[in-house]
Amino acid sequence: MFKYILKRILIFIPTLLIISIMVFALNLYAPGDPVYNMAGIDPNSQKPLKPAAYNAIKSELGLDKPTFYFTLSSKAYPDTLYRIPKKEHQQTLSRLIGTYGNWDEIREYHKSVERIETAVMAIPKDSLNPKALIKIKDNIKGLYALYEDDKIQKNFKRADKSILSTPSTSVIKPLMDDMTAKYAAMVNNPTTWKTKVPSINWYGFNNQYHNWFSKFMRFDFGKSYQSKRPISEEIGERIYWTMLISILSIIIVYLLSIPLGIFSARKKDTVADSSVTTILFILYSLPSFWIATLLIVFFCNPEYINWFPPYGVGDPPDGAGFFQTFRIRAYHLILPLFCWSYGSLAFLSRQMRGGMLSVLRQDYVRTARAKGVDEKKVVWKHAIRNSLLPIITLFGNIFPAMISGSIVIEIIFSLPGMGQYLYQAIVYKNFPVVSTIVMMVGFLTMLGFLIVDILYAVVDPRIKFD
Repeated sequence: MFKYILKRILIFIPTLLIISIMVFALNLYAPGDPVYNMAGIDPNSQKPLKPAAYNAIKSELGLDKPTFYFTLSSKAYPDTLYRIPKKEHQQTLSRLIGTYGNWDEIREYHKSVERIETAVMAIPKDSLNPKALIKIKDNIKGLYALYEDDKIQKNFKRADKSILSTPSTSVIKPLMDDMTAKYAAMVNNPTTWKTKVPSINWYGFNNQYHNWFSKFMRFDFGKSYQSKRPISEEIGERIYWTMLISILSIIIVYLLSIPLGIFSARKKDTVADSSVTTILFILYSLPSFWIATLLIVFFCNPEYINWFPPYGVGDPPDGAGFFQTFRIRAYHLILPLFCWSYGSLAFLSRQMRGGMLSVLRQDYVRTARAKGVDEKKVVWKHAIRNSLLPIITLFGNIFPAMISGSIVIEIIFSLPGMGQYLYQAIVYKNFPVVSTIVMMVGFLTMLGFLIVDILYAVVDPRIKFD
């Protein structure tokens, strides 16, 4: 058994690395600019971040480093493309490199666009140029996202026309001509053969993935885009409620589902079995969000039965003792706990019934009955262990649920748990929070499967992993 556990733990290492790479890639290619998300500013707003502020936030997030230990690309791609500050600019330059292959000319063209953008921003407004400045800014800024020749030429013509429309803007005409010339040099001197020559660029350990994963293993999950607080602190505040409800739900579900499944199996094809089966199927088919809404309407409404509070976890007064705090908390958690548990209760009871029925047909159970062993002893001593194997298999899925929580239930009842936290992170594109929770769920899934295998051997001594 020890060797098996050791082997499984060793397998965890490459599995966790693969999961981390997938999560990192999803975070890397997520929509939006993480710098603007962190700053809480719309990148299309009238007052975008200044370059110095943008670079400072990017450095704080560790995004000014190479993405991975190495890159597999072509000879046309430079090993310094990651130094281009904005993600949108990197993507456009990558497209241009794939089309023309001449990085030196592409870089000069990109610099000329930056120069004319800076010059436009420095032109003071007067009575004649407001509209012209807006058109010039829009057309120049649009070049950062364009890589098709026809669209770029249209922006050139519109920008050039606006530049010549007023005396104050015509001073940047030389910069416009320089940008046009740099673009023509890029188009007329392609080196597309470089895009067909493979190349490997090695960056070492000072890269975004290595820094992110090493910090994650030290429980440093970064900062939240929304609150600017450490994610570890926010998870510490919220995971308590999710784990509390999850653990209580697990205890209730297993204490009820196992004897209920055994009872239903022993009373197979009777009125009692049919009644239990019907009730369980009804419970399992009812969506939790609908039941939660009905409970709030009928049991938290003064117009019907105002027995429970509709939301929150309660707020005990200062100096409240254990029993007073417990009473207040329990009063608020009864309805969420019911909605959290009834579906699992129905499912596990059916699984337990099926497992028990399968075991009761085995030869050793028939032999025990033939010898005159008491029926209760047959069930609770000889059959119960083997019938628990399907239940134990499902137990492995509980661990990730203890972290991810129930998004629907936590939102409806306004519980400050991980489910609501994850939902808010997805809505507000708070991707560091999403990637952290996904990584934790992946790790707990592996841990759950390991515990399931160990419990197999404990329940059924015939199972040998050595």
